[in-house]
Amino acid sequence: MHARTWLSVFSFPLVAAFTLPVIQRGEQPRTQPKPGVKAPPQDPLAGMSDIQDVLALVQQNYVDPPDMEKVVSGGIQAVLERSHPLNAYLSAEDLRLPDPGPAEAGLVVVKRGIYATVLAVTPGGPAAKAGIQPGDVIRKVDGDSVGRLSAWALERRMAGAESSTLDLYRYNATGDLTKTTLQRQRLPKAPEAVKQGAGALMVSLPDLNPGRAEELKKLLASQDHGQTLVLDLRQCVKGSTEEAAAVAGLLGAKGPLGTLQEAGKPDREISVSGTGVPFARLSLLVGRSTLGLPEVLAACLKKGGARTFGEKTPGLGVERSRFMLKQGGAVELVSRRWVGLGGEKLDRQGVAPDQTLKLTDSDDALAKVLAALQTPPPAAPAKAT
Repeated sequence: MHARTWLSVFSFPLVAAFTLPVIQRGEQPRTQPKPGVKAPPQDPLAGMSDIQDVLALVQQNYVDPPDMEKVVSGGIQAVLERSHPLNAYLSAEDLRLPDPGPAEAGLVVVKRGIYATVLAVTPGGPAAKAGIQPGDVIRKVDGDSVGRLSAWALERRMAGAESSTLDLYRYNATGDLTKTTLQRQRLPKAPEAVKQGAGALMVSLPDLNPGRAEELKKLLASQDHGQTLVLDLRQCVKGSTEEAAAVAGLLGAKGPLGTLQEAGKPDREISVSGTGVPFARLSLLVGRSTLGLPEVLAACLKKGGARTFGEKTPGLGVERSRFMLKQGGAVELVSRRWVGLGGEKLDRQGVAPDQTLKLTDSDDALAKVLAALQTPPPAAPAKAT
């Protein structure tokens, strides 16, 4: 985890515990360094005094009396998001909120400042039926500005009761802000899609949730392994480490799946046991909706020799943890990140395809990949001597 994230963790209890008492007591005189004396190395938490000064000025000079609790929590949320957009501050009231409901809007979004970008849309879900596509930009959710919502709150807004509505204010192709109303619904478990071609098979995985590896094993058992297998991960969203490792093993991968880095702990390699019979040739399709553990799987198979087509993945190979606070709230932090077998940091770089291949819904993806396989792979850039 980045140093800024830990600084955020350390800063929060200090701000919450000491800021208001300092404001009430007033400022204390500061010690000035003696002339000619070299200043000691700066304490990374030395900026806390500036935060206290700012909060005191806000309380004493703002036109309307501010709600200092909201000022402090809003400031902490901004600090957390500077470290990673998925970080979030949860108040004690947030933790007492009931489950929003089992129904979904059928999309995955990530907050980017005052906007949210649509990363993935579930085929056949409410968002897909309304014409929402990956890459769309959302400005408001149910009339509330995205800038005021944490990643946790934003994700929570996507869920709700069966048939409940969700209003999204998004920018259309002409740049106008338009309102789209979705009706949440319970989404069935998406099936693995299979398409057979001439000497080739394409399997589309919608996720890596528990049970996917076993489904894939049964599907591939009756297939001719002398043909080309195209694994389509373009709509593969999230999943578990165990399923990612199991799928990699089914496709002939051996050794590590990737490296999991966690603050304060040694790097941990997740191993894969090759339990399946490899196909004559393996290719991958990845894209902007290949998120989380599917990015780790793609990086592993690519390193193992699978030619990769599509578009660069968003770089969300991370995992979050919740840390409880003494004041009654909590923070959710990106505490672990994945590193691919090629050394790529999957929380930043994502997985870059060997060949860019932009496909539309009307394209025959399998035919496009097979045509691309007829061309030799691009030569690796020459190393500087």
